[in-house]
Amino acid sequence: MIEDPLLITRTIVASPVPIIFEALIIIKFILKNIIIKTMKKQINKQEITIKTNKTKNNNKNNNSVIVPVKFYSNSDTCKGKILQENKNKSGIYMWTNNINKKKYIGSSENLKRRFYEYFNENYLLTNKSMYICNSLIKHGYSNFSLTILEYCSSDKCLEREGYYWKLEKPEYNIAQDPTAPMSGRTHSEESKIIMSDAKKINNPGRFKPGHKHSEETKTIMSDIKKGEKNPMYDKNHTEETKTIMSDAKKGKPRPEGSGKASQVIEVTDIKNNTTIFYDSICEAARALNCNESSIRSNIKSNSNKPYKGRYTFKKVN
Repeated sequence: MIEDPLLITRTIVASPVPIIFEALIIIKFILKNIIIKTMKKQINKQEITIKTNKTKNNNKNNNSVIVPVKFYSNSDTCKGKILQENKNKSGIYMWTNNINKKKYIGSSENLKRRFYEYFNENYLLTNKSMYICNSLIKHGYSNFSLTILEYCSSDKCLEREGYYWKLEKPEYNIAQDPTAPMSGRTHSEESKIIMSDAKKINNPGRFKPGHKHSEETKTIMSDIKKGEKNPMYDKNHTEETKTIMSDAKKGKPRPEGSGKASQVIEVTDIKNNTTIFYDSICEAARALNCNESSIRSNIKSNSNKPYKGRYTFKKVN
């Protein structure tokens, strides 16, 4: 209980105690009140600072939390729903292996078409070099969940895909940057020599008719196809294939559709202002970490709209 200073003063006047001692009591009382008020102010300031810091930290945490647009816990049983709900939509998606929790993040300007490809086993077998395709074959669709992270315009797909890569660090993605498909990868010494040989001609990226490889390149290309490295190692051609090969050597015409030459295409990166020639659409798709059908569709539609807002394609005759 705080005493009344006026009451103390009246007591001092009536008391026989020396005036100096009484004055010290008053001074002590005043100082005590000043100290108490100062301490209260400091405590209030500290409480305000703590609350402000908590609010800032909560805001930071909220910014990094992913709130998905849609989630399909079992991509096998939800296949129909996935295709139906993502018709005519572009955006960012994430596959999650429910067994080992590994993830793959991708983007597409046509999500329904992209998911059609993933649900096509022939597509998975053709693209087994992609970790996600290989894992879908190994573990099955029922062990994968699919998340739609965000719907966005096609020209924002790569940018937003990169944002989610930084947050999730997906293990199934080979490249380290969606805008640079070769980031995080290194060419083998053999590939470097072959690429160097290709750059010695007037049209880098492909070999012109009549071009001669260096002896070093020939040796490397030969070694690549020896033993277990050969795609036909420990395999046998079918009788039908043997007949076709035999007839070709005898000068007989090949059946229609066999021996079809691959289509050379020109890929221009309008962001970096670079142009690269690829020997086939398949090769371009691997380099750009996208699907062959996406490139074919873009070329067929003769669209002036760059793929993912960045790449343009052109057939080279």
